[in-house]
Amino acid sequence: MRQGLVHIYHGDGKGKTTCGIGLCVRAAGAGDKVLIYQFLKDNSSSERRILERIPNITVMDGKEDIKFTFQMTDEEKGLCRAYYSRVFEEICTEAVQGDYDVLFLDEILHVINQQMIDEDTVLEFLAHRPKKLEVIMNGYDPSERLKNAADYISYIQKEKHPFDRGIGARTGIEK
Repeated sequence: MRQGLVHIYHGDGKGKTTCGIGLCVRAAGAGDKVLIYQFLKDNSSSERRILERIPNITVMDGKEDIKFTFQMTDEEKGLCRAYYSRVFEEICTEAVQGDYDVLFLDEILHVINQQMIDEDTVLEFLAHRPKKLEVIMNGYDPSERLKNAADYISYIQKEKHPFDRGIGARTGIEK
């Protein structure tokens, strides 16, 4: 049995989710069972449409009508905190009971930074996960404790991005 490791993709550059999805597709192609959850994204991302058709990949439903965190009121952040704390528990249960090989927690670093999930809870899961479970996390600014728990860390830095010129996210490229 293969030893599962922990990956972190972080930074301000485009491609963090793309890296995680690429690894999930590779794992599924090798016959691994993959579980994906996308925090702070609704269920309409373009990658979901194709991922849901790939054998060995399960994409758990996310929260509908989600806003960027900077657009949320304190009350909305509190509701997300309660929602994501419960959902994280469900994800962990599914990953273990479903005997998955790979778990991708898309945008979890941002959710941790926004205090919508307790970092200690995530670290506890990583420390006690099944030996074979590979875990992929991405987002912004992982803490030193999360970095210490990781086996792979890739920093993705923006040099230039069309958003800086007012060009919004384009379907099939950024969303």
